[in-house]
Amino acid sequence: MSTPTLSGWIELDGQRLSPGDIEEITTTRPEEVLRFGGEFRLSWNGCSARDHFGIMEGTGPKGTLVCNGEIKGQIVPRAPTMSLEDAIVTAVKLRSDEGIVALSGGVDSTLVACLAGRDCVAVGLENSHDLKQARRAAEMLGLSCTYATITEEEIAAALPEVIAKIPRKDPVNTGIALTQYFIARWAGEHGYRRIITGQGADELFGGYSRYLESVTLEADLERDFAGLEEQACRDQAVAALHGTYLSMPYLDCRVVRAARAIPAAEKVRDGRRKIPLRTVAERYISQDLAWYEKKAMQYGSGVWNVIRKLARENGYKTSVQDYIDHISRVDHGL
Repeated sequence: MSTPTLSGWIELDGQRLSPGDIEEITTTRPEEVLRFGGEFRLSWNGCSARDHFGIMEGTGPKGTLVCNGEIKGQIVPRAPTMSLEDAIVTAVKLRSDEGIVALSGGVDSTLVACLAGRDCVAVGLENSHDLKQARRAAEMLGLSCTYATITEEEIAAALPEVIAKIPRKDPVNTGIALTQYFIARWAGEHGYRRIITGQGADELFGGYSRYLESVTLEADLERDFAGLEEQACRDQAVAALHGTYLSMPYLDCRVVRAARAIPAAEKVRDGRRKIPLRTVAERYISQDLAWYEKKAMQYGSGVWNVIRKLARENGYKTSVQDYIDHISRVDHGL
């Protein structure tokens, strides 16, 4: 009998499991693995399992228990139906025993940082929007935060490594992944493995500006939620370069259930986005922070402007995509 190998963390019926708990369950009552919640990749005695939403990368399908090549069942955590507020509070609490919070100053990460009460890190170019807004949020909430300044030279050096790792090599994914790269780099260099983030809130609550003009909002949210698995693959691949992983409270099964029970029309209306999340956030952070409209991370960090500048300097004045394709070809020796 081998000792289970775990990446991430596991809960059962709302209780965090220790390594000893996990070994006992896999040895004596392995059927309970099908009720595991959390963010995990687990293997033992020819069996492997990944969390329900596939947040942790692995070789097998997400949310599935596989033993000796045979699918034994689907992993579906049991959790009581909760209000959105209770679900978010519970999800953050379960993840807050260790790690660093990635803070950008938007409502998603600021609410998580407030509830987690852990040290934070913000990254961006000097004088970037995200560094300024993260500092403002941290000071208002009395949070300890490190402001990690990145340079154009560091971005240029990291581009080939990031592009080689991400599944979809386009400008948007490259910009986001680069920002995540520097968050993960700082965390790894300072001994953190878990990075608690606000990922998933835009897709669950209607955070993108394009939702304001959508006439098929419900379908758009469903499509974008389905795309979160690929986003997780992108972000975890970059985080793994530095021995870290991203933990995502908004993709907790309780939060997802509560959020998806809210009609789309209540999430985006009257020119406002993420209304249910902001309403919850107002109970923990100032109204100003809760309703602040922040730029996407690749813009707020300043990374996107540097990518465009690098493309122009390397002869790609009209197409960042062509520049990314060039780097990808060079990386593969083509």
